[in-house]
Amino acid sequence: MIEHFDPSQQAQEHIQTYAKDLGTPPPAAGAAMVRLEIDGVAIRVPEGTSVLRAAALADINIPKLCATDSLEAFGSCRLCAVQVEGRRGTPAACTTPVTEGMRVTTQNERLARLRRNVMELYISDHPLDCLTCPANGDCELQDMAGAVGLRQVRYGFEGENHLQATKDESNPYFTFDPSKCIVCSRCVRACEEVQGTFALTIDGRGFDSKVTAGQGEAFMDSDCVSCGACVQACPTATLMEKSVIDAGQPEHSVITTCAYCGVGCTFEAQMKGDQLVRMVPYKGGDANHGHSCVKGRFAFGYASHPDRLTTPMIRESIDQPWREVGWEEAIAFAAARLRAIQAEHGRESIGGITSSRCTNEETYLVQKLIRAAFGNNNTDTCARVCHSPTGYGLKTTLGESAGTQTFDSVMQADAIIVIGANPTDAHPVFGSLMRKRLRQGAKLIVADPRRIDLLKTPHLGEAQHLPLRPGTNVALINALGHVVVTEGLEDHDFIAKRCDSEAYRAWRDFIREPHHSPEASEAITGVPAEAVRQAARTYATAGNGAIYYGLGVTEHSQGSTMVMGIANLAMATGNLGREGVGVNPLRGQNNVQGSCDMGSFPHELPGYQHVADPVARGRFEAAWGVTLDHEPGLRIPNMFDAAIEGSFKALYVQGEDIAQSDPNTQHVEAALSSLECLIVQDIFLNETAKYAHVLLPGSSFLEKDGTFTNAERRINRVRRVMPPLAGKADWEITVELARALGYPMDYAHPSEIMDEIARLTPSFAGVSYAKLDERGSLQWPCNAEHPLGMPTLHELDFPIGRGRFAITEYVATEERASRRFPLLMTTGRILSQYNVGAQTRRTDNQAWHDEDVLELHPADAELRGIQDGDWLGITSRAGQTVLRARLSERMQPGVVYTTFHHPGSGANVITTDNSDWATNCPEYKVTAVQVEKVSRPSAWQQRFDAFDRAQRGYLAKAQQEATS
Repeated sequence: MIEHFDPSQQAQEHIQTYAKDLGTPPPAAGAAMVRLEIDGVAIRVPEGTSVLRAAALADINIPKLCATDSLEAFGSCRLCAVQVEGRRGTPAACTTPVTEGMRVTTQNERLARLRRNVMELYISDHPLDCLTCPANGDCELQDMAGAVGLRQVRYGFEGENHLQATKDESNPYFTFDPSKCIVCSRCVRACEEVQGTFALTIDGRGFDSKVTAGQGEAFMDSDCVSCGACVQACPTATLMEKSVIDAGQPEHSVITTCAYCGVGCTFEAQMKGDQLVRMVPYKGGDANHGHSCVKGRFAFGYASHPDRLTTPMIRESIDQPWREVGWEEAIAFAAARLRAIQAEHGRESIGGITSSRCTNEETYLVQKLIRAAFGNNNTDTCARVCHSPTGYGLKTTLGESAGTQTFDSVMQADAIIVIGANPTDAHPVFGSLMRKRLRQGAKLIVADPRRIDLLKTPHLGEAQHLPLRPGTNVALINALGHVVVTEGLEDHDFIAKRCDSEAYRAWRDFIREPHHSPEASEAITGVPAEAVRQAARTYATAGNGAIYYGLGVTEHSQGSTMVMGIANLAMATGNLGREGVGVNPLRGQNNVQGSCDMGSFPHELPGYQHVADPVARGRFEAAWGVTLDHEPGLRIPNMFDAAIEGSFKALYVQGEDIAQSDPNTQHVEAALSSLECLIVQDIFLNETAKYAHVLLPGSSFLEKDGTFTNAERRINRVRRVMPPLAGKADWEITVELARALGYPMDYAHPSEIMDEIARLTPSFAGVSYAKLDERGSLQWPCNAEHPLGMPTLHELDFPIGRGRFAITEYVATEERASRRFPLLMTTGRILSQYNVGAQTRRTDNQAWHDEDVLELHPADAELRGIQDGDWLGITSRAGQTVLRARLSERMQPGVVYTTFHHPGSGANVITTDNSDWATNCPEYKVTAVQVEKVSRPSAWQQRFDAFDRAQRGYLAKAQQEATS
């Protein structure tokens, strides 16, 4: 006998796990080891491992069809039948767990004959069109027929069969061909176990069994969310990507990271030459484990869309046509403009905005350009308008401005609070993981003015919805804290060991005050006192309580206060420093965390090192060879105000569409129109680019190397899949602009930029491309103390020593409902679209959401004589726009809701300038409005349409002249 395999050799298991399908999932960690023999080979595996997986780990391949290691064992196909010494029959290897001393035979004539018979029955009701089938060469049914030695089929097609079943092509991304279905149930199980939507089922029995979406509906009419889990699980061509049907099977693949939300999913970009054929979620991805959503899985067509900018352009003013020029001329034009403006108006008259969609390396270079070449700290990023209160609030209380856990940590949570977030729409892969834990029995508490889809999780256990009024978050969190303290639910041991005693006593005295009680706050929040008390008890007594929050927390006038209130609650109950707990901000864009880490804020250098700190600043000065300003620069709102006032004259914007995404659109438009030089570096003519004097065509995530950092502080590699359409990656453009400004930057590859980041940023000190390629990903801090990263923060202590409770007095927002504006509008996202929609609107995701609508409660609609689908004029103190009405009971009466994915909708025309007291994060989530039926677009929308036509005309003319 040969000692063949020992899975304690983790590296070997790691490689094999991701190299092939092992048939069934691994057992729970920590299981005792079991010894057995398979085909005479001695094997040692954890107890609970299936025979199928154990054999696969030893490179003994047992045929299978219904089994895959992303799904629980099912045992329906019988192809993996084996013989076990001392047992009767031929059990399925996928559902048979190993036992000590077991002896298994996987190959003999009896088993071979059985498998051929099984396969023959499958093929007897399957089209024999392998040569023209789009799955030819990538079909498990085809592979297994060969593996079992099937050479002929004795049964003809004369009897009843399914070969004429109608194909469903309703979904824009994949087809469903039931004539090729073998009813293995893998798609149904993937929809249940992985995605958690339960959109598919097996209808009928026996020979009449078939896969059905919903109740016999087309896929597009069912609850299917097009995550692609069913397509990935299908072993035949039944569920097949239309891109593969059109282009053929891919030839090679590159592992990279999705550029949509803050989950940071790892994908295989599967290629045919330079053509991207499909994106397949990589099961070795530490954030997504082989799952995906409709955006990352299918909505990649924007990268090669005809709207892509591919040639630099310049013009003297925004009412003039563009002129296409070469890179050298465009860079020289931009640099000359910037230097001339500084010579006339001073060093502080220019600034820049980094991108949360670009890589860490590119963001780092932009802030370096601003500090070292511009000579000021006028740098900011989109995190200003989304998660800047997270940075302020968590740094004040816990000492680190980032989420405390991994996504996987939620699987250890016993109670989950979701505040102001909609994970199934905005972070869908994590939303699926959370749903899985909820189906296992974790308790759910949702604090949101709107009833989110998470509350409709199939097989959901105990759940509570706290439908608070917009703008009253702090009153609610204080009421929860009041219950914890007054009912003696604190974790006194954690507080004594881990928290500042003086700060705790001050907070305890504060939070005990009667005006923080649920009964007193009910009049403010609208949430019944008993519901608040029950939620507080559930969270505090659950064992492991985890809090996840989103922009519904931060985008308020008291956003920073609310973040501190969340941290207070976690510290008071001891829900920090271990798996299953924590304070977890769900970052919106793919690299919001990274853009903050890289020093995009005007007061902080990379790694959150304050510009006023002479030691930190000295390190950067020595490395960059310049003297840096020690005073913080302008924030984005300050830049806008200064531009209108006349002292701020030029702006370099990399990959952000501030004209659409920032509040009070008319104020932003006035600021951009006031600039003497606006340089926009992006892949499309977005709303901001229409005000530009210089257009520098950027590159998509498929065209560059670098890293993204997701919401769990996980640094993932981004790898170049195809050449940049415009010839340059974004980092190369920034380097050339710096050189033209007289500040040379010398990098041959983004890996060298990361090396510089590691030298200057303590939390990234141990990060390198070599280590990322070896490990797959790393979570900062990654340094000498934590060479492989730190998945869970604050396990032993806090960066500030002891946790600091903060006083969080509720202060009502100035934006309140009134007789003139009786409704409160809040905003959010939808699954199929992403942020300002520049990417997803250029894909078939438009099939699900081709316009923004205003959701309002039927009671509010009836009061105003509004029917579903009516055009509504929505008026606030800031402006007016027009959207179509959608009646919905997801909001309470008095609250309306819209998205902001389509620029012509003008959602941010009506949001105001109100912002967080500490960070200037806009108060998107509370806008007092009135709605009424109208018959024409608003005045702003009419101006928008005219300006849009003019700017697109200028672009088309420039492109036409360049090709003539």
